[in-house]
Amino acid sequence: SIVKHTEPVHNVPAVSDGKHMGFAWGPGDILVYETLYKASGMFFSLFSSFSVVCFVQGSGSSLIHEVRKDEDIYSPILRKLFNESHHIFVGLQTIREDLPSKSKKPQFVSISKNYRSVIRACMEELQQAAVSTGDEDVSKQYGNQVSILLAIELIWNLCEVLFIDAAPAGSLLLHLLDWVRLHKAEVDEKAREVLQSESPAEHRGYWDVVVSYVLQGRLEEARQMLVKQATLQPALRSMYKLMDTLLAKMPFYNPGGTQTLTEFDVKWRHWHEEVDRCLQDNSFASNQHLELICKILLGDEDSLLECKNLLSTWYHFLVTRLLFSHPTVKPTELHYYAQSCMTMFLDSRSVPEPLDSILLAAFEFDIHQVIKDCSIALNNWWFVAHLTDLLDHCKLLQSHNLHFGSNLREFLLLEYASGLFTHHSLWQLAVDYFDHCPEFGRVYLELQIERVPLETERKALKVLRICEQRQMSEQVRSICKIMAMRALRNNRLGSALSWSIRAKDAAFATLISEKFLEDYSARGAFSDLDLIDNLGPSMLLSDRLTFLGKYREFHKLYGEKHFTEAARLLLSLMTAKIAPRSFWMTLLTDALPLLEQKEVIFSVGQTYELMFCLEELTSSLNAAAPGSDPVTKVELLRLALARNLAMAIVKEGTVNT
Repeated sequence: SIVKHTEPVHNVPAVSDGKHMGFAWGPGDILVYETLYKASGMFFSLFSSFSVVCFVQGSGSSLIHEVRKDEDIYSPILRKLFNESHHIFVGLQTIREDLPSKSKKPQFVSISKNYRSVIRACMEELQQAAVSTGDEDVSKQYGNQVSILLAIELIWNLCEVLFIDAAPAGSLLLHLLDWVRLHKAEVDEKAREVLQSESPAEHRGYWDVVVSYVLQGRLEEARQMLVKQATLQPALRSMYKLMDTLLAKMPFYNPGGTQTLTEFDVKWRHWHEEVDRCLQDNSFASNQHLELICKILLGDEDSLLECKNLLSTWYHFLVTRLLFSHPTVKPTELHYYAQSCMTMFLDSRSVPEPLDSILLAAFEFDIHQVIKDCSIALNNWWFVAHLTDLLDHCKLLQSHNLHFGSNLREFLLLEYASGLFTHHSLWQLAVDYFDHCPEFGRVYLELQIERVPLETERKALKVLRICEQRQMSEQVRSICKIMAMRALRNNRLGSALSWSIRAKDAAFATLISEKFLEDYSARGAFSDLDLIDNLGPSMLLSDRLTFLGKYREFHKLYGEKHFTEAARLLLSLMTAKIAPRSFWMTLLTDALPLLEQKEVIFSVGQTYELMFCLEELTSSLNAAAPGSDPVTKVELLRLALARNLAMAIVKEGTVNT
């Protein structure tokens, strides 16, 4: 069976008898919880993609059972499958729709093979890991994953032959032979074991290898093995020679050759009649193994069923039967042979496995049934999502309903991508899947992106970049606000201001600007100077931020001894009412060194404006005790302003001659 049964993540007791169960789906799991039938009330809250907390009001206890729907995304090896297939998926979306079908078909076949090669690479790595690990449980888990991937590749390969490549009569059987050979490779291992023995022809597995080669249509390998037996039995050399001739003469259709399908059919029938004559003449009667091979070549059903243990599956039996009985089978005839072969091969008492039903649906060219059965049987959405996407690009899902195919594709991609979003790193792959779902992809992305935990600034920037590229303004603001608040709580004012500017949140930018000013008042210096120096147009987001930027600019001008420009800027900050009233005393105090310069910096008009600001400030201050600091500063400012006014009047009243 290719069904992987999900098991509880936590070892919790089963739900007690007489209790009622409730459940809730999360993005990547199902939560089952025990309830009281007549409880006064109950509700549950989904805190994350992996946990639900239930609250049951009333007496008794409640148990929570967590069952993950898709454990595979947590396997480091299978993660490579998701990563590699993502690149193939994105490449597939770039194939132009307006290209003619003939030119697109080779590209689709190539993409299908790329998907299969990724599956096979992961399978081989899992097999190696299963052998090398010392943990029996882990080895068993890897073994289960290998069996699932084997089934997935088997189904995908068949879909590639029947639907994507759409091989016609003649070529169809050759493709099916390759399909069987790829997935029934045990014979090669047996052959190595036989050939490495001291006497291969006398090895107990010798004839099994020969017959297996014949059953797979690998007649050249079968002939090479028979030579060893002929050498061992010189008396029967003529019999082996005759069998070698029959095997060598069996015709195989060459799609690229000049021979038509009709000509091939005639040639094959002549060969078939020759094999039949040999059997009727009892040419191989003295050797049961050669006689069995002769009957197989004739497509004798009873003889084929005798080799059940070597064929092992009904679909191998099907392909072998077609090879030796109906080599020019048409695609439309496959379903008849498939059904009859499955009936003949399987025990009438046994129930077909999910894999059997899926393969039979494929042979019946029922694509929708294949997708439906795979969705039920397989343990994640990876397979059905990517296969359906490829089939939809091949225009194979629209045969009955033009809109149904695209809807099915989108539904499966959305389900798959939603599962990826529950993983700490694979969520980034899911974004591209949502991007290529035209109807609901953006809605899903907006909902899922809000669930991504922003553990670090680096991750937050990744999420933010994704949102900005897609003009998701609400999500951009939300992320920036979250990160700004977090930075503010950690007293990282520079980071908080940067995030609030990015969010274009004027209120929050104002709040952080005031924090900067408070910090400056307490320490006498600015923190995060690089950020404040490079605010640029962002300082226009709020008046307080504008003041912060301009006030820092004043300090730079003063430090560079551009006193006239510094004085003009300082005065404009006060007269334009940009500066908070609580900061006016600081600004006036900053004006003192400029007022005390030997050279007159403030003009008469500017000095009057400073005086007006000082009086306006002092009138609003509460009465302070004599000798307190504010009163002392006010007196110093008044004295400095009076001196500056006198010097400015003299300077401006003097006529230059």
